[in-house]
Amino acid sequence: MQKRFGFDFSHFRGDLFGGITAGIVALPLALAFGLQSGMGAAAGLYGAIFISFFAALFGGTNTQISGPTAPMTAVTMVMVAGILAVNEGDMARALPAILLVFILAGLLQIVMGFLKLGQYIRYIPYPVVSGFMTGIGVIIIITQLLPLMGYYPKEDAEYVDQFMALAEERILDGFLHDEGKEDILNLEDFEETVRRAGEITQEEIRKEAEILAANNAAGVIGSLRIMDRSMRHIDWAAVVLGLATILIIYGFRLITRKIPSTLVALLLVTLVAFFFLPEYRTIGLIPSGFPKPRIEIFGSFDLSRITPYLFTALSLAILGSIDSLLTSVVADNMTKTRHNPNQELVGQGIGNSIAALFGGLPGAGATIRTVVNIQAGGKTKLSGMVAGLLLLVVLLSLGPLASRIPAAVLAGILITVGIGVMDYRGLKHIRQWPISEVIVMLLVLVLTVFVGLIEAVLAGLILSSLLFMKSIADVVDHRTESTPLIEFSREIPWSDEGNILEKLGDKVYIKHLDGPLFFGFASRFQEMIKSIPEVRVVVIRMDKVPYIDQSGFYAMEEAVLDLQALRIKVVFTGLHGQPKEMFELFNLVPGLVGREYCFDDFPSAVKWLKGYLEEFHMDTE
Repeated sequence: MQKRFGFDFSHFRGDLFGGITAGIVALPLALAFGLQSGMGAAAGLYGAIFISFFAALFGGTNTQISGPTAPMTAVTMVMVAGILAVNEGDMARALPAILLVFILAGLLQIVMGFLKLGQYIRYIPYPVVSGFMTGIGVIIIITQLLPLMGYYPKEDAEYVDQFMALAEERILDGFLHDEGKEDILNLEDFEETVRRAGEITQEEIRKEAEILAANNAAGVIGSLRIMDRSMRHIDWAAVVLGLATILIIYGFRLITRKIPSTLVALLLVTLVAFFFLPEYRTIGLIPSGFPKPRIEIFGSFDLSRITPYLFTALSLAILGSIDSLLTSVVADNMTKTRHNPNQELVGQGIGNSIAALFGGLPGAGATIRTVVNIQAGGKTKLSGMVAGLLLLVVLLSLGPLASRIPAAVLAGILITVGIGVMDYRGLKHIRQWPISEVIVMLLVLVLTVFVGLIEAVLAGLILSSLLFMKSIADVVDHRTESTPLIEFSREIPWSDEGNILEKLGDKVYIKHLDGPLFFGFASRFQEMIKSIPEVRVVVIRMDKVPYIDQSGFYAMEEAVLDLQALRIKVVFTGLHGQPKEMFELFNLVPGLVGREYCFDDFPSAVKWLKGYLEEFHMDTE
């Protein structure tokens, strides 16, 4: 079969099997990620459907399978919890702002693609990625321990009672806020507040208390805070279901890897629960039928509601881009092809935007699903589109059945995901890493788990950049030599400097620069210049300087001025490329150092030096 409608059908059989297999693997994960996000299992399934289809259609990696992923869901979970808290735990009120943030994240990815920023993702240091991924794994495991034990804070009446007084206070504060919108409170306002306070029911207070209890137990810190309480309220049926899921996932892989063990665990444990447990907690209702677009979110659009989350949208866009492009590299290595990173960002952005429009979670390229697709025969974009269509068929035909899946099963699946997402390669080699990189990895790991994902990545990038600049400065310092020619017998001269020591004596000082002259090395360069002894000429060899930044330029300019103030002649050799352009642009050459003192190579400078020193010697006699 040849190309039709712009698609390559020559590998349709492989694409069909690859897409079906990847879709089967994606199903339980999509449901689990949806439940973890706080938006419900259906949101995860919607995200998997639309992202998989449209990211494949418009993306730049032929074999990529996209959908909700562990890192993206972890960030989403934090963001959803924050918006829910602002909206008093009411998902209906919070949903427009949540989906608008998702759409904005997708649009930012599209912009990043058009700005051709995809090629810069590879510059993120590995210790940052390692610490982040391991931190994500820890977050998933800890936050899923409560559902695994069947403990839900909102349903613990004794725990909720602890928040009743605070809940009533919060409700009264809300009344005062409503009455005080006109900036001036009068007696009638207080009387109205008292009247409304008298009408508060215990049911309303308890509902608010449940929201406060859930928020207090949210995230890693919240889960750890009430871990002892959850241990005293274990639902052993949920524990058995969750542990059975984990055991089947790992155990079935020992038998065969041709059938996804996660799907096997999902089906087997769900069937056991359905037939043998009279009551168990399910994942909640999954609506059947094609999802409806959430056009109403634009009608209630309020920029002030999402402004606090603009940075979160940007972090989702960046994280989704990193996640996707790393998976693209894996796909390239397996298929011996080359992806288009900028086109991939556009495709991911379109997929995330459309998924959000239908109430789905944001996602990215999924490494495991992509690998499964390739191994099953997927070769073109059709495979990713088939995976999305398969999930749509499941939604249209099996939605009510999927609603019967036990919540503990998805908790067990997520724990295996958390275990799998950790960077064991980096952890295994932690003793061999330089101490600076270990510090970065551990810092990112701790901040990811206990502070925030965004703060962790930013801190890691800043610290990595500072350490990198320090390392480069040390390297340049080590490789940069400055010594009188008379002492070269004790140094290793550059190959073209030959045996001119005796001819020129100690009247000339040579500064070897080996590496970029940038702000990390600028101050040290100035210190070296100030330590130069009394000579007639300083030759600054620029042969091995590929780059000079603004700080480096000003350091060089000050060095030249200082030397000239001492009546020392400054000569450049090997000035070329960007450094030469910089010197000419800011008039260091010919403003301070004439072009006649800039030599293309060292031998040319030696010829000039011989004549200059002879002339200088005659003048001083």
